[in-house]
Amino acid sequence: MVAARGSAAAVLAALLLTGCSPSADPPGATAATSEPGTGGAAPPKSSASEPAAASEAPEQPVSPAPPDPVSAADLDPDTAVRAVRHLAGQIGAREATGPAYARAAGWVARELRGLGYDVERQRVDVPAGTSWGVDVPAGRSVNVVAAPPGFDPAQPHLVVGAHLDTVPQAPGAEDNASGVGVLLAAAEAAADRRTRLPVLFVAFGAEEPRGPTDDDHHYGSRQYVAQLTPQERRAMRAMVSLDRVGVGARVPVGSAGASDPVQRSLLAAARRAGVPTVADGEQRSSDHWSFVRDGLPAARLGSTPYAGYHSAGDVPAVVSPAQLERVGRLVLAWLAPPR
Repeated sequence: MVAARGSAAAVLAALLLTGCSPSADPPGATAATSEPGTGGAAPPKSSASEPAAASEAPEQPVSPAPPDPVSAADLDPDTAVRAVRHLAGQIGAREATGPAYARAAGWVARELRGLGYDVERQRVDVPAGTSWGVDVPAGRSVNVVAAPPGFDPAQPHLVVGAHLDTVPQAPGAEDNASGVGVLLAAAEAAADRRTRLPVLFVAFGAEEPRGPTDDDHHYGSRQYVAQLTPQERRAMRAMVSLDRVGVGARVPVGSAGASDPVQRSLLAAARRAGVPTVADGEQRSSDHWSFVRDGLPAARLGSTPYAGYHSAGDVPAVVSPAQLERVGRLVLAWLAPPR
């Protein structure tokens, strides 16, 4: 007992001389360090019989989960309604070569960039002519083309388009802020969802007529088709034009020919989404015709007659939010992966 007490006294004396508290590690011990952000002590080093490489397996990278598939339920119809009010109610008539069209194209480009798309403007040269009784000058218009990040145009994809211009005397709520509004709502829903194929969204310039013949309009979509490479033509699986989609209680699904697989696929999508439709054959008065006439698969949604067509009466009050929602749901059902 005396020896033990003497030994304890010697240890205490040594601690006092070195300035350490009795709780400190004894001389010769390895100090433990705290890991950043843990607030705790690091584990002791592995012994020679248990090397760290043997006891700790390397971490494997974790792949991110794929996004959920898009569906008709993802549509926000208020996005389409707001677009109609902005384009027709605030900007107004958007003749293809005028400053109002340039403002509208800039606004649409910003909206699509804000959704995360890569956006480019494609130049469209437009001749002078007469648009619905009004002389219009030659000039330049643009297509606004939005692609998902990493998009490869030589790989299979779909195109959804809507013309952004109007005849000179019309604010163009139904013709065609309605189509652009649904395009933006569909692009919004698809931005963080998975579609059956990648989708390009295109706001076309200079669709409205500048003369009496079949070659006197659809300049923007014709330019788009003309610049496609052979690989891009083969990769484009189908195109849908959204043109005058804001009135009525049933959605017209237009075909440019007697038997159209794109029209049939749209009608099938409408049935899945519970959207009432009417099939419309030999429909060529929209941008889908630029694709079909060049051998590419395309169809149209829209074309219900209304009183304000190509007039100053084509104002936002003409457009039915319920019809915008029906068309948007149909488009998303068409874009959705198969179940």
